[in-house]
Amino acid sequence: QRKSRKSSSLGLQEPQFFAMSENDFKALVQRLYALQAERVEAYRLFEQGHQAYLNTGPHYNFIQYRQLVHEITLAFNGISKEIIQMKDRFHEVYGRPDLSEHIEKIQEQEKEKLELTARLQLAKQNILDHPGVEAHAQEVQELKNKIIKTMEAISEILQDFKYDSEEME
Repeated sequence: QRKSRKSSSLGLQEPQFFAMSENDFKALVQRLYALQAERVEAYRLFEQGHQAYLNTGPHYNFIQYRQLVHEITLAFNGISKEIIQMKDRFHEVYGRPDLSEHIEKIQEQEKEKLELTARLQLAKQNILDHPGVEAHAQEVQELKNKIIKTMEAISEILQDFKYDSEEME
């Protein structure tokens, strides 16, 4: 199911990737960028919701925050599921394992970013719940720095993906 083969006039076998057009390939690339933009927006909403949650302290509205976490989780899961399907299409349909590898690296970095974001949110709450404890402020700063480095890594991988996807075979 990976490749169909067609004989040339010389009797040689030439690989044909499901007769997918260049436009289909470009649309898939653009969809990846759109999904990454959706992730950025989901993070923005997550941060806004967390800030609203912190503003309800010291008697936090945890039920509302839990609902936000649930909705954000659904959004991230949907995005990840579609991106994993795209990763497989780049490899199996278009014969581009290089692009699949970039997508896998993006997914790993996004997972790391989400874990760091959750830890950062807990650390921010610890600052409010335990004012004056310098270790909490230090943890917040360290986590922010790790998130920035993770975002830079994602940007670099996306640049590599962009460069490689524009490369003609």
